[in-house]
Amino acid sequence: MLLTPPMTMMDFFRKSEGIWFTQRTVHNFDAAAADESGESNVTIDVLSMDDPRVLEVCQQQNVDPALVSGGCSFMWQDNLDDAIPNQNYAAILIDLPNPNNPKKGKFLRNRGYVEGIPVIGIYNFADDGVLTIETEYETNQGQERCWFINDHFRVRVMTVQMSNGVKQMAYCSERRCISPSVLEELLEHNRLRVSEAGAVSR
Repeated sequence: MLLTPPMTMMDFFRKSEGIWFTQRTVHNFDAAAADESGESNVTIDVLSMDDPRVLEVCQQQNVDPALVSGGCSFMWQDNLDDAIPNQNYAAILIDLPNPNNPKKGKFLRNRGYVEGIPVIGIYNFADDGVLTIETEYETNQGQERCWFINDHFRVRVMTVQMSNGVKQMAYCSERRCISPSVLEELLEHNRLRVSEAGAVSR
């Protein structure tokens, strides 16, 4: 089945909702920086435009809630950590679409990926569905590109640049984690298909 890529930020959030296993490779151009490569899980939840967390971020950044279309929360945890992610550490991303072109817009974030401060960034979707995000921090500039290979696998490429040049580059491959209930449904579907095939061959 052909992939239909998301072309608006809210469609991107909806397609991303769930738990993802992330394999991250990081290249630091600062010899003193720690290696941040590794594996982790990220949990993504879609938020409605009237969600209290969305309204709180709008209030903090003096943005009219009527301009937003919704948002999402991101929670990261170590891949081997069985504990439930702490909601207090979730990053909240709010979509402010361009009223004339929903493929472009701005976003509010309660804490940035590069610097842990509230930020406003810009985004756009290319015709092939590749999402590009540009974020300006106090001392850094971040760029991220993300696209879906299929409904359950996506890729992210990030660069962080300081005034004196590129500081860090990262590549992430992310695979959707299937819940036990969905896995059981897939197994049952496969069992039925095998059983029907066996009945036809008799």
